[in-house]
Amino acid sequence: MTTLSPDILTALEGQGIELPSWAFGNSGTRFRVWTTEGTPRDPFEKIADAAEVNRVTALAPSVALHIPWDKVDDFGALRRHAEDLGVELGTINSNTFQDEDYKFGALTHEDDRIRCKAIDHHLECIDVMDATGSRDLKIWLAEGSNYPGQTDMRARQDRLNDSLRQIYARLTGEQRLVLEYKFFEPSFYHTDVPDWGTSYAQVATLGDRAMVCLDTGHHAPGTNIEFIVMQLLRLGKLGSFDFNSRFYADDDLIVGAADPFQLFRILFEVVRGGGLNNPDVAFMLDQCHNIEDKIPGQIRSVLNVQEMTARALLVDRDALAAAQSANDVLAANAVFMDAFYTDVRPALAQWRESRGLPADPMAAYASSGYQQRIVADRVGGTQAGWGA
Repeated sequence: MTTLSPDILTALEGQGIELPSWAFGNSGTRFRVWTTEGTPRDPFEKIADAAEVNRVTALAPSVALHIPWDKVDDFGALRRHAEDLGVELGTINSNTFQDEDYKFGALTHEDDRIRCKAIDHHLECIDVMDATGSRDLKIWLAEGSNYPGQTDMRARQDRLNDSLRQIYARLTGEQRLVLEYKFFEPSFYHTDVPDWGTSYAQVATLGDRAMVCLDTGHHAPGTNIEFIVMQLLRLGKLGSFDFNSRFYADDDLIVGAADPFQLFRILFEVVRGGGLNNPDVAFMLDQCHNIEDKIPGQIRSVLNVQEMTARALLVDRDALAAAQSANDVLAANAVFMDAFYTDVRPALAQWRESRGLPADPMAAYASSGYQQRIVADRVGGTQAGWGA
């Protein structure tokens, strides 16, 4: 069995992957939202489900909220509820893509009334951050155009920058603004924030507490995502990761499902660039569990990230550097492949047991009775994310 060194185990022990509250609700593709038994009826139950993932893995210490999907009357009470269950409230995600006013844009809209409405929504999100103790405000914009000539693309960039400046000015203390990008959908001719370069260009004008969010599914096929990871870490602007997996576009499948080698390569660059266990880089799942059970799907996801992180830490950096310096192409590649093909699962299971955790978190959850309890207790739950 492969042995993981004390240094590797120490690095793994510090790993934390934030869970999205919306992953526990009814969610699906852009065409159908499938219902599941035991669906949370409110944000309190979403957090309880997330806490189950952390209980069996110790990998998910925080939960991201989405406003307005997770609005409650008392966010202080929601915060205490999370803490009682052993987790914290994390990133606050805004929503400017489900209101009728935002059909032609929100933070980029030509109508000042609508743009101010979108800005005010983000200021409300910062009020939530004040109550929950959250550090990051994450912004994803479903804005752009479908036809050439439909809109003035340059003017929209100017309006976006002005909107972001107003939002950024409201942040206090250690609070950060994190701007996500997506290369298409729902706008197909142009998207206002389609790539890491546009996101970087926008946040670079705001200040040190404005960062880029990289979603692993938000790129054109064939994009070298690990290069982007390297570059953003090099520039000091990688604020957060949204982990998922895809076969075609933004499929939001379980991370590592489609291309585990890509996940390995990404995590190697995270390690190489100093992003692992770096408080300035937040790791989060952003997945839309469609046909699989929600809680086991999240457990499998955080375990996939942990396993690939362990493999990335196994790369013999000295041997790799020597091969690279000698321009020994095949030797350098072999160093990579040796680490990737190493089965770390038995060593991780043994390590989990030594820490008082289940060796097999998936089996531990299945035998816990939690799923059966929530199916019996939660009747009519529809709390969700997409399509709610």
